[in-house]
This record gives sequence, structure tokens and C-alpha cells, in this order.
Amino acid sequence: RYCRLRRWNTLFVCGTDEYGTATETRALQEGLSPRQLCDRYHALHADIYAWFRISFDHFGRTTTPHQTRIAQDIFQRLLARGFLLQDTLEQLRCETCGRYLADRFVEGTCPFCGYAEARGDQCDRCGKLINAVELQNPQCKLCRGTPVVTPTQHLFLDLPKLEGRLEAWLERTWAAGEWTANARHITRTWLRDGLKPRCITRDLTWGTPVPLDGFRDKVFYVWFDAPIGYLSITASYTDQWERWWKNPQQ
Repeated sequence: RYCRLRRWNTLFVCGTDEYGTATETRALQEGLSPRQLCDRYHALHADIYAWFRISFDHFGRTTTPHQTRIAQDIFQRLLARGFLLQDTLEQLRCETCGRYLADRFVEGTCPFCGYAEARGDQCDRCGKLINAVELQNPQCKLCRGTPVVTPTQHLFLDLPKLEGRLEAWLERTWAAGEWTANARHITRTWLRDGLKPRCITRDLTWGTPVPLDGFRDKVFYVWFDAPIGYLSITASYTDQWERWWKNPQQ
């Protein structure tokens, strides 16, 4: 509102981030499809923001054709430029359900503190991050069966290849005073330890499909997919979306 009062050219977008294991898990609990669940909560969020008179130019969502097109285009550009690599991950698979178990589809005993209801991504008691295969006495949340460790191929963003360019960019923006002290500290810690390749695919059905042979039964990991929602929500509002996101001088 301040920007609009100043007559600055302003676009205010937001939306619901709808893909990922949290949605699949909740949909199963409520006996709904992921799409039905997201439709309900998208409408609920929109009503709440309207009640608070938050005046978005467009309140969108990440489950749109725009999201698929833009996310897959970014993926193809990364692939063409050599910023992706393949590797094998050990994952828990439930043979009864016939599926690999993403983080929130498995529970077990925390290997650090012994908490019996730790999830496959973290322990809510001690707060430590967990790799699902590290859980003791793991159980599938869907059928309560015992999963087995199985290798599966995934795609990774080759962050070490970007490290030098990223450090140079950070030094320039830090010198310009555009970062908070806390943000600088966290980022320096990541760089100090060295960037590692980061997995960008998951063995799920609810997500943006991976457009590459050998990986078409997978979707993009929501951490890769969700930030692109800002671009795709803008694209849902205007076909001039690239003028907002590829215009560094303005």
C-alpha cells in the first residue's frame, strides 16, 4: 500500500505452496485426493487474507500449468549447462504399499535420543535432522509394515560447481549492505563447510513431473519447486511476468 501510494509500479503476489509429502500425508489422513485437499485450503487461505484486507494483486498456487512449464524450463536449462548430476540414494521402500517412503511416510526411533515417534526427516524431541534410513525400528505410516533399504537413482543440483561464482556475488552484495548480519552469518557457515550436491527429485506422484527419461516416475523435490511459485504465480497474473523477474535495473 505504501508503494502504491508513492505511485511506484508495484506487483503484490502470494499463494499456497501445495506439492510435497506434507500434502500427500494429510490427504491420506482425511480420505481426500491431494488436489481436493489443496482446493479446500487454498480457498480457506484466500478467505482469511481477504478478511484481513490484505490486497494481493493475485493470490495463486503452485499446482498450475504455469508452474510446470517454468519449473521444467529451469530444469532443462540447468541440465543443458551441466549443473545437474545423477547419484544413487539408499531409501526406505515399503513392499506392501509398493512405494518408496518419503520423509513423512515413515516413523521410527530416533538414533540420537531414542524418541519412539521420530519422522524420517527430523526428531521433534531433540530437533536433530535425520536421514530416514538411520531410524531404528522404522515403520511405514500407511500400513505399519517394516520397510527395507533399497537403492534408487536421483538427480542432484551440483552446488559445488556454482560455489566460486556464488562467493563472488555474495561479496559484492554484502559490501553493498543489502544483507542482515544473521543472514550473512548463516550463509558464511554454509560456504565455510563447502557446498554439497543437493537432491532435487523425489519418489512421489504429487508434484511437478521430471521431464527426463529414466526419471519420469519422479517429481521435483518441493524445495526446488516451491520458490519457482513466485514466478509462476506472476505468470498466472500477467503474460509480462519476465519483465518483473528478469529486469535487474528496475
